[in-house]
Amino acid sequence: MILLINVLLGAINIYFYLLIISVFMSWVPSIKESAFGQAISRITDPYLDIFRRFIPPIGMIDISPIVAIFALNLASRGVLTIANYLI
Repeated sequence: MILLINVLLGAINIYFYLLIISVFMSWVPSIKESAFGQAISRITDPYLDIFRRFIPPIGMIDISPIVAIFALNLASRGVLTIANYLI
């Protein structure tokens, strides 16, 4: 059980960093168009698209990644809370 929780928390942590990389790549279009950037986009865009449907950009600024990272943080805390009740 503890191993499963650690794996899940590790996956959430890795995804958090992938989201941060995706945000930084959006500032430099040449990186986002590279093979590395396209791979990161294929991983993170489906999750970010959920939030982009409901949160419109403010001018040229897309704030949906902020909400997406906040939701991921809540999911991580939820896993920890459930783990505390199970252990």
